Amino acid sequence: MTTVLLIRHGRTAANATGILAGRSPGVLLDAQGRRQARTLRTRLRDLPIDVLVSSPLERCIETADGILGTRPEIERMTDDGLTECDYGQWTGRPLAELAEEPLWPTIQRSPSEVTFPGGESMLAMAERATAAVSTWVARHPEGTVVVVSHGDVIKAILSDALGQPLDQFQRIVIGPGSISVVQYRDDRSTVVRMNDTGNRLPIQPASARPTVGGGAG
Repeated sequence: MTTVLLIRHGRTAANATGILAGRSPGVLLDAQGRRQARTLRTRLRDLPIDVLVSSPLERCIETADGILGTRPEIERMTDDGLTECDYGQWTGRPLAELAEEPLWPTIQRSPSEVTFPGGESMLAMAERATAAVSTWVARHPEGTVVVVSHGDVIKAILSDALGQPLDQFQRIVIGPGSISVVQYRDDRSTVVRMNDTGNRLPIQPASARPTVGGGAG
């Protein structure tokens, strides 16, 4: 069995302001993102790790370096198969603006049918990402592999591990600095954890929920 930890990079200013960063260069962690990387280091400090594999984009490398800290014995590699989806002409635009595009509803309902203008298809992204994970699992049987990547990429990998169609991947939430865990055996994959940030559950107590007639209806 190989255990794979799927970690989304820490928060960036683009995350905080609702910009689709994509593969834009120079997108770095903000102060909260750096804190998230340090928290990840603390959470994983006692975990035996065979290899850490990162997307080549700066925000993932920063997060990976923050995780490893003073553990030089752990090899850090980059893998282009784990890089962000190429959003083409959508790169760098506000999400609020993109939500008005005719393609947006298809992305939410049927992402397997989507190719971004001037960019990559969601299906191609999912195929290369799952292939990359399979390669690292094969290299480290009985080991632990840490993967630092991006939200949509991790959602695609988890969808594959769950055995669900890519068109269901929008049902998964993967926040910055979160950990998801998948165990791979010869005959199946098991999703052990998803979107774990170590924080309290994002559920309001009943007393804080709006009542009927108070705007909820």
